[in-house]
Amino acid sequence: MVTELKTPKEAAALFEGWQETMIWSCLQGVMGKIYGDSPENPSSAAAVLGDFHFFAGRPEREIILYETEYFSKDFRILVPADEDWAELIESCFGDQTKKALRYAVKKEPDVFDRRKLRGMAEGLPEGYTLHMIDETLFLRLWEMDWCRDWVAQYADYAAFQKYGLGVVMLKEGEPVSGASSYSGYIGGIEVEIDTREDFRRRGFAAICGASLILECLERGLYPSWDAQNRQSAALAEKLGYHIDHAYTVYEWKRGTGRILPADMGTALSM
Repeated sequence: MVTELKTPKEAAALFEGWQETMIWSCLQGVMGKIYGDSPENPSSAAAVLGDFHFFAGRPEREIILYETEYFSKDFRILVPADEDWAELIESCFGDQTKKALRYAVKKEPDVFDRRKLRGMAEGLPEGYTLHMIDETLFLRLWEMDWCRDWVAQYADYAAFQKYGLGVVMLKEGEPVSGASSYSGYIGGIEVEIDTREDFRRRGFAAICGASLILECLERGLYPSWDAQNRQSAALAEKLGYHIDHAYTVYEWKRGTGRILPADMGTALSM
């Protein structure tokens, strides 16, 4: 029977070797949830944080569908630990998911060139200002669809103060670009960068990213990066990161395809 683990670290062995800070957040009990097929010594588990579902251990259909049947959002990213999990995701959802590639970035705490990053951060054009996310900005960003992910995983500003960090570029008082923590874990954050569509291709993402990395380094935090696509990977490399490898994910969107009947997706769960 699938259950939320009251002691997330019970699933730590299943996620051993994953260099993914969102999983660390779940295992540390900072944010997110861990589901397993047993409250103690699970053999199959999912780490769920925001849009992301990471599956590990023995492939189980019930683990995949436990949360996905009750999605409150219209988009999710399903991350299989191996090919068996990938095949089971495909068998569960059919054409309801789209296979995609993301790019894992190496975690190298001493790799950053602070002088170069300062130069990038100081490239702010006239008429624009940079602001750390305070409580006023936190509440504003929660109400803005295009940049809500900068703060959306935090229950309130107190939680963001404890485990989050972000910088926002303003033009005439309006957010136009920014870099913030999609999630936080003990020792660092997972970086989330976006620019409003009508302000893109002006180098603003690099300015905000450099500013956030420098702020993390000053505070003794590691700014972890996972690239959504090749453009994100290129920006990461510009800021000093190194790409580790590409990996497969499945993107789920509400209203596309259908969940397949149980008898069509049980072979890998036995």
